[in-house]
Amino acid sequence: MADGNTLWHGRFSGDASEALRELNDSLPFDRRMYREDIKGSCAHVEMLHHVGLVTDEELSEILAALEKVAGEISDGSFEWMQSDEDIHTAVERRATELTSAAAKIHTGRSRNDQVAGDLRLVALAEIDSLSSVIFDLIEVLLKRAEEAHKAGIYLPGYTHLQRAQPVGLAHHFGAFCWMFLRDLDRLADVRRRTDVSVLGAGALAGSSLPIDPMFTAQKLGFARVFDNSLDAVSDRDFVSDLLYVLSLTGVHLSKLGEEICLWASSEFDFVELADEFATGSSMMPQKKNPDVAELARGKAGRLLGNLTGFLATQKGLPLTYNKDLQEDKEPLFDSCDTIRLTTLAMTGLIDTLTFHASVMADSADSPFMAATDLADFLVQNGMAFREAHAVVAGLVREALEDQKPLMDLVKENEQLGDQAAELLLPGVSSQQRTSHGGGASSAVATQLVALRERVDALR
Repeated sequence: MADGNTLWHGRFSGDASEALRELNDSLPFDRRMYREDIKGSCAHVEMLHHVGLVTDEELSEILAALEKVAGEISDGSFEWMQSDEDIHTAVERRATELTSAAAKIHTGRSRNDQVAGDLRLVALAEIDSLSSVIFDLIEVLLKRAEEAHKAGIYLPGYTHLQRAQPVGLAHHFGAFCWMFLRDLDRLADVRRRTDVSVLGAGALAGSSLPIDPMFTAQKLGFARVFDNSLDAVSDRDFVSDLLYVLSLTGVHLSKLGEEICLWASSEFDFVELADEFATGSSMMPQKKNPDVAELARGKAGRLLGNLTGFLATQKGLPLTYNKDLQEDKEPLFDSCDTIRLTTLAMTGLIDTLTFHASVMADSADSPFMAATDLADFLVQNGMAFREAHAVVAGLVREALEDQKPLMDLVKENEQLGDQAAELLLPGVSSQQRTSHGGGASSAVATQLVALRERVDALR
């Protein structure tokens, strides 16, 4: 006999194989969408009542049944059945057990538009949640930047991981604030494209019943309604968009994590990690490891894999719905969970860092860090920059090869002299780059005001 518990049993004369069931069933991972599935079903049934396909009594019974199902799943008393192929099947099966009126739930609807609608609701909720978590990280970064600016902390800026020019620590943290603010902008843009109701598209071509997709969209709070039923059930651009934004956010977290790994090393010794955001070694008692930062760095690969894997899944799909699209949920859920947890941990790590300001300053006060300032001094006195660059480079080479203090060589140079030598004094170079967006205190002060205004407006 055919398995009478599947939603499609009428077409087949035999039961599905166990292998097919295990491959086909999505309940192990899509059950987390139960709230969205029930919310969508409630709106759909209210629409059916609105157009006269469900009576007042049936509406009341179905909504009560769906509410009970939601409560059972929430409190853990829901009994999952082997025949529950996915969350949609499970909810409808249990609701029908509670009232025969629930047999009308699926009127004018397919699992194709149902699952697409559920996933859009999930994505919207995740975008809002993740935006809040990322915003909290930005606030902590900005707070630490403001503290560092007030304390006058500066450190070497690097190119090619070689000491380049001194910058304020506030400037360094400000860079990450702007990165994560761009991530929030991208999330907002994804949200706009996700905020489209697809219920009413049916399996692929709509319905011959007098359904009202606009009514359903309004009930669910969507901003817009789909325009093409074929596109509606097959579109997973919003999933790809969100996976991309989360991948880029993960890259930014990885970059921040790499900075902390370097700064916390004995070789740099710029920061001390709080005990609650560090781990030790099972063998070496002296170790204090930046595991949070390392994991932030490592999780980026996982996020990129989720994005590229799902893009590859979609590349050869014909219209409209294909079961391949079942592969949208696991990477999406995993990326959302990964970014949420990683961001929360990194927020705590940054908030509890102790800065070794004197070590940072000692590293930034090397006379060689002021080489560009010397070249700029010559430019201000009329020399072409390429010539000035060559003059200073020659002095640097002489200082290194002959083991002579650069300060003495600058004082002895007739084109530079004592006035230029003052640029090599501790702390002076860090205040030279006053141009817009630069690393000197005056420029950073302006930047911090702009950041604070942006953050306060977003709040």
